[in-house]
Amino acid sequence: MSPFFVMSLLFGLTFSQTASLCAPSEYIIHVEKRECAYCLAINTTICAGFCMTRDSNGKKLLLKSALSQNVCTYKEMLYQTALIPGCPHHTPPYYSYPVAVSCKCGKCNTDYSDCVQEKVRTNYCTKPRKLCNM
Repeated sequence: MSPFFVMSLLFGLTFSQTASLCAPSEYIIHVEKRECAYCLAINTTICAGFCMTRDSNGKKLLLKSALSQNVCTYKEMLYQTALIPGCPHHTPPYYSYPVAVSCKCGKCNTDYSDCVQEKVRTNYCTKPRKLCNM
């Protein structure tokens, strides 16, 4: 193997780890409460994209630290609160949601992320929509 090929291979592996396509992306969340008259469509940002993952066939031979299942997750986030219209007085009309400021490739934290990708579409409205631009 030539030294140029080895250096190119090492550069490619290093660069591919840092050039992941994980970034804040626009997303619409649909929020509704049973007691309220409307469904609220909220424009926000989430973390989405590709992260390098290593999964070896020799899992039993390697340390767990050598295997990584990275996901695109929040590096920095803030919470905003929206008011759901058409709620009766006895129902709190507020909904807080995360806004991605910056993202990173890392382990999925179940404290603030849904780490399972569902096949069922759950982000929709069953009531008339109101748009919320934050």
